[in-house]
Amino acid sequence: MGVHVFGKSIKHNSLVSVGLAKKIFGVGFLTAERICAKVGIYPQMRMNQLTEPQILAINKELSDLTIEGHLKQKINDNIKLKRTIGTWAGQRHAAGLPVRGQRTRNNASTANRLNKLDRHT
Repeated sequence: MGVHVFGKSIKHNSLVSVGLAKKIFGVGFLTAERICAKVGIYPQMRMNQLTEPQILAINKELSDLTIEGHLKQKINDNIKLKRTIGTWAGQRHAAGLPVRGQRTRNNASTANRLNKLDRHT
């Protein structure tokens, strides 16, 4: 059983800020706490204690932010822009290598896996 916020089902016994931070892409713990403070939700409140107007207020606050699909699209557009310009980071993305200065001798397998995800021009 869960509470539906912004199209995501959050466990009914989790804290509101923790549930928002863990389930919604682009919302971290600090942003979740700020949303709770703006809506007027007690910090230790659980998801199953929320009323319908509070859930609607949370949805309204989340709709003002760039989160989920729009944020993912923005990130992919930024990567595509770097690749077309020909920056160093764009070249590293295109080659599937670590972008932010990490070494490639031992532990580049994560970058090889992540930088090949649908980021072709």
